[in-house]
Amino acid sequence: MNRIRARIAAVVDDPTTRIGFAFAITIQLLIIASLVTFAVDTLPDLPPRTRDYLELFEVVTVGVFSLEYLLRIFASPGPIRFICSFFGLMDLLAILPFYLTASLDLRAARSFRLLRLFRIFKLARYSAAVRRFHRAFLIAKEELVLFLMVALILLYLSAVGIYYCENEAQPEKFCSVFHSLWWSVATLTTVGYGDIYPVTVAGKAFTFLVLLVGLGVVSVPAGLVASALAKAREMESVERK
Repeated sequence: MNRIRARIAAVVDDPTTRIGFAFAITIQLLIIASLVTFAVDTLPDLPPRTRDYLELFEVVTVGVFSLEYLLRIFASPGPIRFICSFFGLMDLLAILPFYLTASLDLRAARSFRLLRLFRIFKLARYSAAVRRFHRAFLIAKEELVLFLMVALILLYLSAVGIYYCENEAQPEKFCSVFHSLWWSVATLTTVGYGDIYPVTVAGKAFTFLVLLVGLGVVSVPAGLVASALAKAREMESVERK
């Protein structure tokens, strides 16, 4: 049994071997093809035969993905850990919509078809860059969480500030702090949609300060991730050596 499990693991988890590489390429091509057929299926006035072909391809694709999912569970040294892991959940979500729409009324289950888009995350399994980014996120996780908390505080404070600056001049647009949050998001992220903007001198001056802070809000996480990615690359180089 252990020998069979090891052979299956060499196929589904080791793309460095010939058969493992062929298996990985096949799965990736199926993922891309299923995403393309998902888009084609939304075209209006498709011939019935074309829709039949698309449904047949979906059945075959789900069958392959289901078999892959079961093989990965069987080959994993910790099946429960794999099922609860990120890639395990993505593999499950890639096949779950098919079984949901097959057992429920199609009109009520249409929303579940959107879960098919999770198949694109299955491609991340075969990307070294994605794995490196995941490691970088773990390295900078505490700093990113702290930055997120600070950003939320700044978002709230900027909404309060612009409310007091513009409420009297534009009561219909800045009628509460909650209504001012949209302006805070657009300004703090330096998007500046322009649908809500200050007209008072105090509001314009406050907006200038928020824009300056927003430049830092955009640049800080980019710097954290870049530094973490550099550390992740160094860790990979050490592991390879």
